[in-house]
Amino acid sequence: MDPWLIWLIVAAVLAVAEIFTLTAALGLLSAAALVTAGSAAVGLQLPLQFLVFTIVATVTVVFVRPVALRHLLRPQAERFGIDALVGKVAYVVSEVTGRGGRVRIDGEEWTARAYDETLVIPPGKTVDVMEISGATAIVYPRD
Repeated sequence: MDPWLIWLIVAAVLAVAEIFTLTAALGLLSAAALVTAGSAAVGLQLPLQFLVFTIVATVTVVFVRPVALRHLLRPQAERFGIDALVGKVAYVVSEVTGRGGRVRIDGEEWTARAYDETLVIPPGKTVDVMEISGATAIVYPRD
């Protein structure tokens, strides 16, 4: 069997293993094996093929992997769903107490409770959404 074909098989096995592990390291080793398969196809001798694999694998794992992981592990920039409502301004539609009430958040009416159970927030007041618990907004009045 030709050496380039062996390197190609190694690259394919490493790529499949990367799909199951999602570590980014095996994918980079697969890329190194693919580059080595190309060098073997042009007739590079076996010791030099190992050298090519070692150099490409080292460069990709040391320099490319940290950059890739940094992009993958970056915190989510935008909040979606109910998480996006926390911190928004709401308007009290019906009196809000520690037991219940109604507020309007971005044009939608939500059930609400006061963050401080001793508070009574009258209709028409502006409040901040402190958290969302189920389908209920926990709110605190603005001063």
